[in-house]
Amino acid sequence: MTKQKAIRRSMQCGFLCLAILAFVGSGDEAARFDHLGHQLMCICGCRQILLECNHVGCPDSDGMRNELMAAVSRGDSDSLVSQAFVQKYGPTVLAAPTNTGFNRTAWIVPFVALGFGLMTVVFIVRAWRNRPAPALAEGLCPVRGADLEPFRAQARKETEL
Repeated sequence: MTKQKAIRRSMQCGFLCLAILAFVGSGDEAARFDHLGHQLMCICGCRQILLECNHVGCPDSDGMRNELMAAVSRGDSDSLVSQAFVQKYGPTVLAAPTNTGFNRTAWIVPFVALGFGLMTVVFIVRAWRNRPAPALAEGLCPVRGADLEPFRAQARKETEL
């Protein structure tokens, strides 16, 4: 009897795990709408995210939001919704470029430019640090350290009000 109960309990746990895995992908429609709406741009020219378009009297955002809600309600996948919007409105509707083809340069170039800029700064700082000391006229030697104190005292004295 205990062996049968253990088998039955194992099967119940297995079915429960399968049910949980099956429903993990089906999240709240409002959350999917919010997630997808922040991946799309409004095409009215305001250059804002679709769900954040506050353009007064925007002729496009309401229609696009309705299309997005209909696609989410139908249960279309995220990639299918994105592809449908790209086909209808063009690639500028995406808030971020895709990571394929020539668009990959939009992801790579900023990091390359940052690296190039950092290398340039390092090169310039090293060049400044390694430049020779300025040539002094004959008989003059640079004043350093404690030898500067009389000059500092004289500057303080002359600048007192």
